[in-house]
Amino acid sequence: MTNPLSLETKAIVAATVPALEQHGKQVVATMYQHLLADPEIRALFNQSHQSGDSPQHAALTNAILGYAKNINNLAVLGPVVDRIVNKHVGLQIKPHHYVHVANALLQAIADVLGEAATPDVLNAWGEAYWVLANLLIDTEDSMYKQIAASEGGWEGFREFRIAEIREESETIKSFVLRPVDGNSVMRHKPGQYLSFAFDRPETGQARRNYSISCGPNTDHYRITVKREPGGKVSGWLHDGAKVGDLLHVAAPAGEFFLAPEKRDVVLLSAGVGLTPMVSMLESLSGSVAQTTFVHATLNGKTHAMGAHSRALASRSVVFYEAPEDSDTANYDIAGRMSPDWLAANTNLAASDYYICGPKGFMAMAIKGLRDAGVSMDRIHFEFFGPAEDLGVA
Repeated sequence: MTNPLSLETKAIVAATVPALEQHGKQVVATMYQHLLADPEIRALFNQSHQSGDSPQHAALTNAILGYAKNINNLAVLGPVVDRIVNKHVGLQIKPHHYVHVANALLQAIADVLGEAATPDVLNAWGEAYWVLANLLIDTEDSMYKQIAASEGGWEGFREFRIAEIREESETIKSFVLRPVDGNSVMRHKPGQYLSFAFDRPETGQARRNYSISCGPNTDHYRITVKREPGGKVSGWLHDGAKVGDLLHVAAPAGEFFLAPEKRDVVLLSAGVGLTPMVSMLESLSGSVAQTTFVHATLNGKTHAMGAHSRALASRSVVFYEAPEDSDTANYDIAGRMSPDWLAANTNLAASDYYICGPKGFMAMAIKGLRDAGVSMDRIHFEFFGPAEDLGVA
């Protein structure tokens, strides 16, 4: 990542680091207040992530601070830029959205820092913002064009019809989606997700991402969705959606996917985190690589796609945290998965690990594997909050 900023601009931005360390959370909270006042922008965000100790707010706070701290060495931000681009392409972020973000950020800096937000400071941050924004815009444009030119690819949102609904557990349902136009769909990379644009009386305007839970093909997609307490979209999908309903879907996106490598693979999931793992398992069916699937859930009532995943993996181990009397045939180990168990029961020296699940589960698995000597280039995960929450710098 090149750095065309002037020495003066870089010096001013770097000088704001102490203020951002002290007031960064307030700057981001104020920025979101300005952003969410616009209905078009508000629809891009999951409103359940905007209250309390929001991981989304924490991630942006860390990103802004990281940008300021590395303003003299922007090359180190390359992997972060890649992640942002993938998220933006999934959500169909376009150049005009960046104007809203710029205005909200600069207004928030002025609101929170007060007299310290001098014209020079605001001008420097405006210049720094647009250097990064233009890089993102150009990279995203290239990715949009690449997706549209791919076999089965498309631009923007495409109409899909719900072709089948399957009840996977008391809290999880799967939805098979086929394109209304009858043409082929883009083969996804196992682990990627689809972004949806909802605009219904039951959901309001909303965007959501759901992992694809079927193997790559050119015919259809399947998503597997957990009912979230108070979730408008997941609530409608579980209680109101029916076969034949139309959904507006963006092309597959995301950089968490199964790499085409020859090493053994260990898939670790908890709860609904199994959805990308099932896609990986289906894609690995018939592979010479040894595939171990380790899944953790509460009990049989919350265990989804159990028989299907067991049939696909070379080896499958299921943990039930609180098994019920009727669960005796459905799980292997009572209790929680632990780092000691992973170290003793998986091939630490030769495996690639893919991890998906709640924050606490992912933090446990990543830290446990790192402590056991597994290098980060063999630990793959996707997390929407700040990386520090998982013990990853």
